[in-house]
This record gives sequence, C-alpha cells and structure tokens, in this order.
Amino acid sequence: MIRIGVLGDIGSGKSYVAKNFGYPTFNADVEVGKLYKKERKIFNKLKKILPKHIHSFPINKNEICGAILAKSTNLKKIITIVHLEIRKKMNIFLKKNMNQKIVILDIPLLLESKINNKDDILIFVQSKKIDIFKKLKKRKNFNLKLYKKFKDVQFSLDYKKKKSQFVIKNDFTKKSVNKNIKKILKDIL
Repeated sequence: MIRIGVLGDIGSGKSYVAKNFGYPTFNADVEVGKLYKKERKIFNKLKKILPKHIHSFPINKNEICGAILAKSTNLKKIITIVHLEIRKKMNIFLKKNMNQKIVILDIPLLLESKINNKDDILIFVQSKKIDIFKKLKKRKNFNLKLYKKFKDVQFSLDYKKKKSQFVIKNDFTKKSVNKNIKKILKDIL
C-alpha cells in the first residue's frame, strides 16, 4: 500500500486535493469533529486538564477555541490528547484499507505529530497567501488570533515543502488540481 501524506498551509486546499485523488482518505479534521461529538472519554480527559474551559458534552468547539485563546499551552495539551486518538483512528483506517493500492492521509499535523512513515509519499499543496486568506475569511468562524496559534505549533511551510516529493500549486480550480494529481499518480504507480 502506498501512503500519501498531504501537507500545506491552513486553508491551502489540502482536504480538497486529498479528496480528488479518488482513493480512500483519512481526514483528521473530520475525525476530530467526531471525537468531540461522540467520545465521552475525550471529553473527560479535556475537562480534567482544562476545567475552566470544557464544560459540555458533546464538546462545543467554542469551548475548545476559548481554551486555546486563553493560554498558548492549552493548544499543546489538546493536541496531545486528541492526536493520540487520531493515531488510533488512522491505524484502524489503514488496517481496513490495507488491500488498497493507495491511501491518502489528510492530517494537518502529520509531520509535527510524527504520524508519518519514512516511506510515505509527501505532497505539498502550495497556494498564494492572498487566495488562502480570501478563502479563510469566508469561513463562518474564522478567527485570526486562533489561526496564528495554530500556525505557531506547525513546522514552517519551507520545511514541509522540502520534505515533500511533490508540490501541487493549487489555484483553487478543479482542472488544475486534477492535472497535478494525474501527473503524480503517473509518477508513483
């Protein structure tokens, strides 16, 4: 099985690119949302370390955001708890899809959380900052301070790009993305 990890900036279109490969995709953001809604043990762990912020189950994302904005170290605490579960969910996904030719890993902190394998093929999604911000500002709950806190825990884009075997320049058009994906698949298959 070929594992493809998709890297890039927040809002660069990683999930869009991942989905367009047409292979089974593990989307960590979707899985985190499920953890907050369905996993009481995650709620209990977060409530224990962030009692001033986490009050209700299912976990309200506003409570998570409030905790992150209140204190910089809170984001790392949340990541520690959540990424342990995400790693387990990813392993279940990989076992379920072990007979697939390719799987796509759409995990924002793939390198930072050391979830990747040395044999993974890494693809960097590059987008213009102006296009990213246009897109991010359209998101319902976009918060610049929160964005900066997330950027602080991520490796630099230059580092991620250097670690990647391929770069997809995302101009946010389906035609361009699919053309890049076809080229990459031709190279790796």
